[in-house]
Amino acid sequence: MADRTRLWVRLFFVEAVRALARHKGRSLLTGLGVMIGVATVICVVAVGQAGSARAQAELRVLGDNFVWIEAGSRNVNGVRTGSHGTSTLTPGDAAALRREVPLLRSVSENVDGTVRVVGGRSNWLTRYRGVSPEFLGIKLWAMASGRFFSDEDVLQRNSVVVLGETVRRQLFGDIDPIGSVLRVNSMAFQVIGVLTPKGQTSGGQDQDDTLLVPWSTAQAKIRGRNFIWLDDILCSAVSPDAVKPAIEAAAALLRQRHQIRGQEDDFNIRRPDEVIKASIQASRTLALLLLALASIALLTGGIGIMNVMLASVMQRTNEIGVRLAIGATAGSVRLQFLGEAVLLSLAGGLLGIPLSAIGSFAVDELLGWPITLSATAMSTAVLCSVVVGVVAGAYPAWRASRLDPITALRRE
Repeated sequence: MADRTRLWVRLFFVEAVRALARHKGRSLLTGLGVMIGVATVICVVAVGQAGSARAQAELRVLGDNFVWIEAGSRNVNGVRTGSHGTSTLTPGDAAALRREVPLLRSVSENVDGTVRVVGGRSNWLTRYRGVSPEFLGIKLWAMASGRFFSDEDVLQRNSVVVLGETVRRQLFGDIDPIGSVLRVNSMAFQVIGVLTPKGQTSGGQDQDDTLLVPWSTAQAKIRGRNFIWLDDILCSAVSPDAVKPAIEAAAALLRQRHQIRGQEDDFNIRRPDEVIKASIQASRTLALLLLALASIALLTGGIGIMNVMLASVMQRTNEIGVRLAIGATAGSVRLQFLGEAVLLSLAGGLLGIPLSAIGSFAVDELLGWPITLSATAMSTAVLCSVVVGVVAGAYPAWRASRLDPITALRRE
């Protein structure tokens, strides 16, 4: 039994390697097809995972079961020019949503715009948001230092500000800004906190280039004393399943408060997570399509191996005849040719891993996505290459074992 095992190992590996080494150029070109197929499969899986991870990160950044109520209805063809200057949402609407829609966990008023701030040794043009203390929970944002403003700050319209990381860096550099005074549109505000960095959105917008103030302060001191409405109302539903019924309940309440009967709504409720989830699904579908195409490349490499092995059988007819004439079994001949096909595909699969690393680096540089090669994808792709080798080599090996020794020895 041990002798037979050693014989099989010799036939499958040693003799197969010797046969492939006699035709190095042909073996290299044959394995090249499998190598490219394996590298393509690994790269496609890595890019698909990176795209999905990026969309998932964008979904997490978006907010906690986020519901976004904008002032103003959609214009013709669904295009809006923005809510600024539209006086259809009021603080009373936000208070009513808190009070009468239990499916909404949190509600924050929102007033926003662009301001120039001066602090430390510099000045900076940035966007401000006037919000309520619930804003942090809705947007899943945390404090890096200091504190966020309180309900008392909102009630008293206190001139306090919380800085995004980009604004902090531009104005104060390495200096701790907590307790410092900066000027927002020539009015003095005290810095009470700094937000943790969030980075850029998928659209390239810097989320940290912002500052937050109490919404009542933004209305009275940044927008002006006659400014009494809101640009948006930002909400968080109690659960993902509650988002849709919460939107319906909020819309019904706002229609009642605004006395809308049959005409177009003077507000617009958005659910941005639907867009991102659709993007995630689309990226997964595209990844599956690309994986199918990559698998075709791997299959093409297998067909190349089959063709080369069939040609090898024809070229080595005399050799096969001699082996069979001196006592070699049909099984041992099948094993040798099958070993050649498997070793070709295995070598191509292993060489496909460094090629996939090069391809992933190129994609990383091109798209700016952090591409990470999956160990599971690499091992699966190499395993598939071995399976391709077995399938591609099965018929040529069977054909070689079926040759008649006398006929084979007569053939030149």
